[in-house]
Amino acid sequence: MDNHKQLSVFITLSLTGLAGHAQAGTEQRYADYGPLKTYAQSPLQSNALTPLVRTGFSHAPDTVELYATGTIASVWAHTEEYSADYYQNALSIGGFWQLDSQWALELDYTWRFAANNHLDTLTKAFHDWFGIGQNGRDEVDDHSFDISVPQYGVEIHDFEGETISNAFSLYTSYQLLETKHHGLSLGGSLYFNYVGNGPFKTSNFEQAMQLNYSYRTGKHSIYTLLGLSYRHNDEVLAQIKYNKFAFATGVSYQYQISPKHRFITEVHVYEGASDATSDLSEPSTEFLLGYRYHTKRGAIEVSMIENAFNMDNSTDIAFTLGYRHRM
Repeated sequence: MDNHKQLSVFITLSLTGLAGHAQAGTEQRYADYGPLKTYAQSPLQSNALTPLVRTGFSHAPDTVELYATGTIASVWAHTEEYSADYYQNALSIGGFWQLDSQWALELDYTWRFAANNHLDTLTKAFHDWFGIGQNGRDEVDDHSFDISVPQYGVEIHDFEGETISNAFSLYTSYQLLETKHHGLSLGGSLYFNYVGNGPFKTSNFEQAMQLNYSYRTGKHSIYTLLGLSYRHNDEVLAQIKYNKFAFATGVSYQYQISPKHRFITEVHVYEGASDATSDLSEPSTEFLLGYRYHTKRGAIEVSMIENAFNMDNSTDIAFTLGYRHRM
């Protein structure tokens, strides 16, 4: 082989190798973050242990993810048995660690509090725009903080600035099955919520189990959840008891628009958290729309949550903004 041919072969092999490394680097740079990091927003479920939709796939051993999210939500419910009109907001921080090929661990802290996020105006405009009835929103003042359940003697008013929940949770999962297209994992959670004073004073210890199944092919990924929470004599508003067991289910669909951009939509269905009133005993349903932008080492995601079907046992509307960082 003459010198020219040798040079051509060398250049070709070098470019092929560089292309392979670039592709591998791109895949690592834009890792799959799975479903949205968005917690339940229905009032009772958001202040208790409610399973999240999670990926059924594992990550590379020793993968670490740190995250922080902020949520603003508007609660409106008005029935003959109770009424609720207030804002709740949440700040969450946490970390995830893939211990090995089968075990993973996550620790989360969430502070949920009452503060004026001015969502009433947006909510009313949204309902007017789509021709949805206001369900009494236009008959009361905006930006109120009121909860009334006369049957249980619950009357809480003007509680802006109060802590609603202050919770730590520990989640661990075990990989049951994993192939190129299918992933199945089993997870368990421990949850402790402590509020030392104020109208939402409580001390709750809860547990949950969940099964996570996921399927992916090309630009499409589907994540599903089947979960069960257990609460022993836990109460909300110091009077209303939670049900001991509550099922949760959900499905998340992710479409990869391009390597940096993902579109995510989810549906969450939660069993009624309490039999205290007829509406609270019925399932609550949340629809989520989300977008994720991938950076070199992380991802920024935003989501909007809207309730459906039963307007008096789930949050009216909520927005979440979060950042997730992989190491």
